Parts: sequence; structure tokens; C-alpha cells
Amino acid sequence: MNLRESFRFAVRGVTANKMRSLLTMSGILIGVAAVIILIAAGTGASAAIQKSISALGSNTLTVTSASTGAGGRGGGAAGGARAAVPGGGLRAGGGAARGRGAGGAGGAGTGTVNNGTKTQLTQLTLDDAQALMDPVLAPDVASVAPVVSAQSVTGTFEGASHTVGTFSGTSPSYLVNDNDSVQTGAPFTDSDYVARHRVALVGVTVAIDLVGGDGASLVGQTVQFNGVSYAVLGILTPKGSTGPQDQDDRVIAPLTAVQDTLTGYGTVSSISVKAASAEAVTAATSEVTDILNARHHVTTGNEDFSIFNPSSILSAVTSATSIFTALLGAVAGISLLVGGIGVMNIMLVTVTERTREIGIRKAIGAQKADIVGQFLLEAVLLSLFGGLIGVIIGVGVGQLSVGGFQLVVAPYSVVLAFIVSVAIGLFFGIYPANRAASLRPIDALRYE
Repeated sequence: MNLRESFRFAVRGVTANKMRSLLTMSGILIGVAAVIILIAAGTGASAAIQKSISALGSNTLTVTSASTGAGGRGGGAAGGARAAVPGGGLRAGGGAARGRGAGGAGGAGTGTVNNGTKTQLTQLTLDDAQALMDPVLAPDVASVAPVVSAQSVTGTFEGASHTVGTFSGTSPSYLVNDNDSVQTGAPFTDSDYVARHRVALVGVTVAIDLVGGDGASLVGQTVQFNGVSYAVLGILTPKGSTGPQDQDDRVIAPLTAVQDTLTGYGTVSSISVKAASAEAVTAATSEVTDILNARHHVTTGNEDFSIFNPSSILSAVTSATSIFTALLGAVAGISLLVGGIGVMNIMLVTVTERTREIGIRKAIGAQKADIVGQFLLEAVLLSLFGGLIGVIIGVGVGQLSVGGFQLVVAPYSVVLAFIVSVAIGLFFGIYPANRAASLRPIDALRYE
């Protein structure tokens, strides 16, 4: 009997009891759909996390002091105020202000500082940021932006108030380093930085709390931050939330103005460094480390600063989420195995029910291969149809958003789940098919 005839017999066998066949297919259907959906959930979660981390700037380094220090805000505000130059660099400004704590005398800001009660490690200074722009010592550094953070800042406008989550003073190059942009209005410039203008860029959360609506009407208005007037130049493009942290609850202003009004002239909270390219991140990290080690008189292994690079976190997160996605797929694969067992069970029942039919066919000349082919095709058809319906359901559900992120259907999961479903039909159909083909015609004909 040829393949076409075997296929016709198999289709007739499957459709003879439609409800039983449908229930049998449902096991495969659920398994295939579960594999696609769970892998889509893992892939979507991974994509959402990677997007959040990449928003920090994959080729941006953040240098912070390893010591919070003690005593006054000392540590060398060497050179006092600084001014930005186009391209994100720094140059000495005309300000003569000095650090008000120990170590206020101008210098490189290196070594240790004794404030009479405790010896504290050197912290980061504006001179450190200036040194990182050396084109000879740091050729892979594209731009540098020192950052100071003002604590417990409350903004007020026409009776409305909002406690700002993050108030940063920095240079114009910070927006480029941090992958930031202004959606309404305009960013502050090098001229604003040098002239110490009290201007600010406001996050969407802050703007909406102060004026309502979409916050755009706050542009051009004057807001009081801890009683100090700042003109709002623009509204920052929303970044959304990362866990419990609202990345739009922030204000960015020129570092010079923030030092004048909110923080004083001390050390900087951090230094943002942008590498020339993603490929140059490792080289830039090494250059920054060497420069700061030399300035702070420390060696590798006992640095008094740390360098954070989002790409390293991204690599670790990608690895972890890949394992997580694989585990989800493996768990879903168990349901496919259960569906295969269901196919075998039904095929064994089918062989028992059709024993006399098998005996008649063998008596009139059907070969063992014909019987095996017929029942194996029935098992494969059940798995094939179940797999197709499962793919349709899985891809459909995979277009939804769940838990705040978009599911992402991985093409490989669709192909893999479908192939495995067909393979399961073959594997679990072999034993029932061989059992049917092994029946002796005389015993099959006498079966009641």
C-alpha cells in the first residue's frame, strides 16, 4: 500500500472519533503554546531590562568616590569654579571660590585630608574631571561631565510644591553622556555654565506635579528650589521607571549655579565619562583608572574610587535572563512530554478497538510496514494539528503586554516547538504502531 493510501486511512482513523482526537491534540496544543508564550515572556523581560540599562548609556562610565568621607566638604575644590567648552571639555574658569572644608587650598586634590578628627580619603574634584580630558593620556575619552548632587531639594511654583528625587548640577555634555534629550524647550549651554546662570531642565514628573497637564507649560517659568529662583529652560524627555525609581523625578542645572546656591564649593559627587565608542569602553576605563590612580597616589587594587559601566551590568543581566528563559522553555517542554504520553495512550486504545480491522487487512495481504505506516501517521497527524493550533495561539498571545513589558515571540521557539511536537508524535506513535503490526491475523480475527 502506498503512502497516499496510508494517509487516507490515517485521516479516516483520526476523524472517526472527533472529540477524542480533539482532546488528544489539546495536550500537544497546550504544550506548544506554553513553550512559545513562556519563552516570549522571558525574551520580552530581557529586552525590557536591556532597554532600561542601555538608556543609561552603554559606552558611558560613571566614576564615584569609594569613600563618603567625614567632616566638611573638603578634598580640593581646586581651581574653584570651572567652565565647560564646546564638545564637553572643561577649562579653568574665573571663579576664585575654594573648598570650605579641609584641603581647600588649590591643588590636584590627591592624597589624604586630616580634618582634626578623622583622616578621610581623597574624593573626586573638578580637577580630576579636567585631567580626564587629556587627549594624550585619555585618547579614548570623548567627553567628561562632573556632577554634584543637591540633597532634599523642594521645588515650588504658584502654590504647588514637589520634593525632587534627584537634583544634579553638571555641564552641558552630561546630556550627551547620559543619553538625555529635551522634549520641550532647549538645553542649557556652555554660556549658561560659564555665566553661572540659574537655569534648569526639569523631568516630566516634577513638571506635572508643579503645573499639571503634560508639564510643558512650565517652560519659561521661574521655579523656586529651596527658595532659590531657577528659570526652566526645558522639559526632559521621559525615561520611565526602573523598578521603584522614577527616572523622570529629577532636575538638571549648571554645576556652577548649583554650587553657588545649593551645595557650596566642595568635591563632586561623580564624574560622567563617555568613551569614544562602545568598542573603546575597556580602553577608556583603563585610561581613567591610570589617570586617577596617579592623581590620588593609589595603586590598582586599593583605589579610592570606583567606575561603573552599564555594559558590564548588561552583559550579566543578558546571561542571567538567557538562563531564565531557557528554564521557562524547559518547564513548558514538560507539558509537551505529557501531551506525547497522551498521544501514546490514545493510540494504544485505538489499536485495541481496531484489532479485528487489523486482522482483516493483514489477511488480505497488508504488510507489516503498511500497518505501522497507518498508525504512525495517525499519531503524527494528531501531533501535527495540535502543534499548528498551538503555534497560532502562542504567537497570538505573544503579541500582548504583560506585567508592564511587551512579550517578544522568539522565531526559534516557534520552529522548535513545532518540530518537537511532530517528533513527539513519531516517538510516542512507534510503540502502538508496532504493537498493531505485530498482531497475528488469526488472533486479530478471533478478537472480540
